[in-house]
Amino acid sequence: MLVAKQSYEESRGNRVEVNKKRMEALNLPLLSQALKTSSSPKPSSTKQAKPRVVLKQLVVVGRSTHFANKRVAVDRVAIPRRIFGRQRELSNRVYASPEARAEAQEKAEKLEMGLEPVYPTFTKPMLRPHVTGGFWLGLPIQFCFRNLPKRDAVMTLIDEDGDEYPTIYLVHKIGLTGGWKGFAVAHHLVVGDAVVFQLIRPTTFKVYIVRVKGSEEGN
Repeated sequence: MLVAKQSYEESRGNRVEVNKKRMEALNLPLLSQALKTSSSPKPSSTKQAKPRVVLKQLVVVGRSTHFANKRVAVDRVAIPRRIFGRQRELSNRVYASPEARAEAQEKAEKLEMGLEPVYPTFTKPMLRPHVTGGFWLGLPIQFCFRNLPKRDAVMTLIDEDGDEYPTIYLVHKIGLTGGWKGFAVAHHLVVGDAVVFQLIRPTTFKVYIVRVKGSEEGN
């Protein structure tokens, strides 16, 4: 039994030595060490992202300079509307009677007949859309076709004092807009007034106003 055991131990030792030599020949110890080294975490080779740089700009309000991160309260500035002449209270307006309107229209037609016939003319009684709200003045169709430009144009209105008021003539709508409101408000036109237009130049009207009785100006 003892001899057999020694023989087994010797045989086992021989196999261990053989295996050891084989491993050394194949460089297995170095490979094992390399695997251990490669499995360990390495610091990232990528470049670290640079921190964001926020440029702060100074804001100038008026003539004072404030930091960009400081809130500045700005008051809204109300721009007053342009007022032509004195203000009128439209809510308490009393409209003229049909008789008073007819009388103003008759006077305007007489005035028109006394003007130089070389210049085209027409008379327009003032209605609510002409002097309140939208301030749109439609013109006689045939008069426009015969005498006014064939495209949109600036038409100048000259009152009896010689003051000029530019307005916009829209050919496809056959009427005046834009500056017509300024003219109507400046001359305190009311429903029932009659206005005579005399075309003294291709884009210029001389304007005469006949006041209706019952209005502030017609009394």
